Order: sequence, then C-alpha cells, then structure tokens
Amino acid sequence: MPGIERTVRIGSSHGLHARPAKLFAQAAKESGIPVTIAKGAGAPVNAASILGVIALGVEKGDYVTLSADGDAAEAVLDTLSELLTTDHDTEAAS
Repeated sequence: MPGIERTVRIGSSHGLHARPAKLFAQAAKESGIPVTIAKGAGAPVNAASILGVIALGVEKGDYVTLSADGDAAEAVLDTLSELLTTDHDTEAAS
C-alpha cells in the first residue's frame, strides 16, 4: 500500500514550539506506524522525534506535509492533522 500524504496549515499561535511539538510527536509515536512531517519543500523528518519537529521551525500559518504508511495511515493522519490545525496556545491560556 503506498504512503498517504496530507498537507495542513499550522494553527498554534506560536507554531510548533515545545508544547504543540510534544503533543504532535507523542501522537505520531503512539500511532505505531512510520509518519514523517516536512515544511514546504524541505526534507521530511520523523514525526515522532520532538527535536526533529522543533528543528523544522514551523510557525503559525505555515504549511506542512504529513506522510504515513500502513493500514491505519488515513486515521492517523486525521488525528495528527487535527492536532496541527488546533491552536494549543489559546487552549493553554484559558
């Protein structure tokens, strides 16, 4: 089965900094399938690596491309996309 890709726009006010990056990387790791994330035309990194995700330097409004491979790829990308489009910074403030 070929990998599935999805492009999403980052919703967190401060981009993928520590807290949203941690939530995202943790969810990618727990999915049990290989997932990568790439910013623009940049090289993809392991989505389960918090340092790799932070190193992308993703800001609010940036577009990233997620790729996943495996039986549950569609569902995993649904979950991860929702995490990326949610503004976790306003949630933390309320």
